[in-house]
Parts: sequence; C-alpha cells; structure tokens
Amino acid sequence: MMTQHDAHDRVEPDNDTGTIVAIRGGVIDVKFAKLVPAIRELLYVGKTALEVAGLEDNGIVRCMALGPVRGLGLGMSVRATGAPISVPVGDAVLGRMLNVFGTPIDRKPAPVTVERRAIHQAPPRLEDRVVRSKVLETGIKAIDLLSPIERGGKTGLFGGAGVGKTVLITELINNTVQQYKGVSLFCGIGERSREAEELYREMGEAGVLDNTVMLFGQMNEAPGVRFLIGKTALTMAEYFRDEQHRDVLLLIDNIFRFVQAGSEVSGLLGRMPSRVGYQPTLATELAELEERITSTRSAAITSIQAVYVPADDFTDPAAAHIFSHLSGSVVLSRKRASEGLYPAIDPLASSSVMLTPSVVGQRHYDIARGVRRTLAEYEELRDIIAMLGIEELSAADRATVARARRLERFLTQPFFTTAAFTGTEGRRVTTIETLEGCETILNQTHFERNESDYYMIGALSDLETLV
Repeated sequence: MMTQHDAHDRVEPDNDTGTIVAIRGGVIDVKFAKLVPAIRELLYVGKTALEVAGLEDNGIVRCMALGPVRGLGLGMSVRATGAPISVPVGDAVLGRMLNVFGTPIDRKPAPVTVERRAIHQAPPRLEDRVVRSKVLETGIKAIDLLSPIERGGKTGLFGGAGVGKTVLITELINNTVQQYKGVSLFCGIGERSREAEELYREMGEAGVLDNTVMLFGQMNEAPGVRFLIGKTALTMAEYFRDEQHRDVLLLIDNIFRFVQAGSEVSGLLGRMPSRVGYQPTLATELAELEERITSTRSAAITSIQAVYVPADDFTDPAAAHIFSHLSGSVVLSRKRASEGLYPAIDPLASSSVMLTPSVVGQRHYDIARGVRRTLAEYEELRDIIAMLGIEELSAADRATVARARRLERFLTQPFFTTAAFTGTEGRRVTTIETLEGCETILNQTHFERNESDYYMIGALSDLETLV
C-alpha cells in the first residue's frame, strides 16, 4: 500500500483522480483511468470522504461514503490520497471529543500532534500476547462478586433496551478512572447526540476527562462511520499500550451497533445476507475488532462493551458471536429492573472466567457460589409462594427466602452518576466489604432488620447509620 508521502510525490496529477460513475445510497462507484486505489484507501469528493470497499472491472472501485452524499453527482471528480484513514495519537488527544477521522467535535482547536496512525492495524502476534489472571476492581458489588472483570480481557454488558447499560458504563468510568492510573477511551457507536453531550459534560464535572479520550460515530452519521469508529478508538488505545506502556480502559457503547452498521454497509454493497439478515462476514468483521483488544508485554487494554440483545434473544447470531470473544458477561435483567433492583444484574446468568479459586481465592469463590445457590433456590420457591403463600414453606425454606431477598437488595447500589436524579449519594464498595456483607447474610438464620433496610446501601456497615 502506498504511503501518504508517496501520494504527495506523484508527478502526474491525473493518476490519482477518478470520476463518479454511480451513486446508490451510501455506496459510490468511482472510475480511475490509470492508477486504481487499493482497498481501504481514503478518497475525497469535495469535502466528502470515501473509503474503498471493493474493486470492480475496468478500473472501477466501489466505495462507502463516510459523510452525507447530498450534492454529489455523476461525473464529479474524486481525489485519491494514496493512504488509508489515519488519526492523531498520543497525549494530544487526551481530554478531547473526536470523530472517526480524529477531528475535534468539542469546538476546540485540532489536536497538535506529531504522529498519526492508520486505523486498520493487525492484532498483536500470538507470541507478543501475555495472559495475566488479574482482576480489575470496579467498586460495584454485583460485578466484583459474581462476574469479576479480567484485566486485559473483554467483558460484555448484555441487555435489551432500557435496562441500564449506559448508566452502568458511565458508573464504571467514574469508579475505575478515579483509582486507575492508565488512560480511558470511550467509544460511542451509534450514540444519540444527547447522550454524547451529557457524558462529555458529566466526565468534565467528575474531573476524569483529562485522562480520557471520547470518540463518537453518532446515530445520524453514515453507516461507514459507525462501522469504523471502533477501529479509530483501538488505534489510539494501541498507541498508549505499545508506545507509552500505559494500561487502557476501553468502553464501547454499543458493540451491537457496530454489527448493525456492518450489516447496513454489507447490504448497500450488494452482498447476499446471511442468517437473520446479518452480513455473511459478521464473524470476520467482529474478530478483526475484538482480537486487537488484548494484553501484551507492554501493557493491557481492558474492554467493557455494552451489548444490545435484539428482543432479549440470546440466540441471535450477533449476540452469540459477541459472546464467543468475551471473558466475562454481565447480563442485565428486565425483570429485576421492573422490581427496582438496580443495577439490574442477573446474578444467575452473569459469569466470568475469573471466578475460579486460583484467581479470586477460595473464600471469594465459595461466597459467590453460596449467593448463587441461595438465589437459585429462592427462584424455585417463587411459584410455590405465589400459589400457596410463604406460610406453607418449611422453616428452612423460609430462612432461605429471607436470606435471598436480603441478598437481592444488598446487591443493589446507589451510583455516583445518578445521584442528581435519585437524590442518593453514590457508594463505592471494595470487594472485601462485599464479601463480608454477603458472608454475614448467608450465615444468618434470623434477621433483626427488615429486608428494605438492605436496599440501596453500600457496605453492610451502612446499616448501623440507619435509624
């Protein structure tokens, strides 16, 4: 592939100029008479950027538009740059809100940077990867207890619309950045502009923006932009990991919209759809993105990804393929959300490869199993309670129900990022405090306190402050 430098050194001006011969929605065919651009090369027609997606016959290249196509017409001149999309990297992008090209969207001057990198990069070689079984503490009880996040791993937040994925991601940013010595990147794929603006403002107020980069391919932008914004984020993350040896926390909201954008692009390019209408290249495109998120000898990229599950169907091909790349999954339950149990994490469906005695320790493993077992037994007793009433249960089953209902409420937590709406100050709870609280509840058979007292507290010691 030609470099940017080579592109500037061309002698014949006609070599890198083509003509639009067809426009079909966001797909544009361009004919080049002499030098045909390579796949993934960046082209420009006026100020509208195009990326080469396929090569046709007779010097025609098929491109996806990365901007509005209104105003474009047949016969218009197209300029080849001789290089793929490249973005600024390094300290200059910290504290900024950028788009897929690394251009500011925060009304501030462009980042002054000495280095740019192409967004299409190969994942690290297998011999350069390092597997470290370390847990990243989040301060959120339900996650640290039942689905510990792997440092250098990928954790998915699964849930349908309106169950609290974005709120949980915002809280994770707040909690981890406060004690995290590395860099945070927030990548919004298909975000609403309102959410982007609110998040930018909240992170500035929380004082965590200086060590954070925010990248957005918004909902109203071309599918090509939403498809590529994740690669822009990873290119910046890889620079901090490989060149500055800094740990990176990469938050993606929402990885399903990356799949959705790929499906749109695939349809526009005329490819035959696969199962449930997804693109035939779904597995490959997802792997190209996910395999770049890993630990190397330099440092680690830890990723937390919100995953919208269409119609709450976990057998959907997109959800199933995303699952295969994850080391942990935090499943959000609509049923728990309807009961007001926030965060609405399903303790029985959530899991993590980190939850083994060799990683978290035997005590943590045993307490997590005890919590799951108690909640599973309560789930089985729910039908009997609904039909006959709790009085018909044995004394042992009544004690199990009492423990389970208190555990359910103890695993709720007030968030810092929702304090303005709820009026309740946020709580950050260490893993040790979470384990002690759950262990105390599991060992009790009689409770002096009402189950409502356990709702929306931090550590169990907070009960002492309640009147």
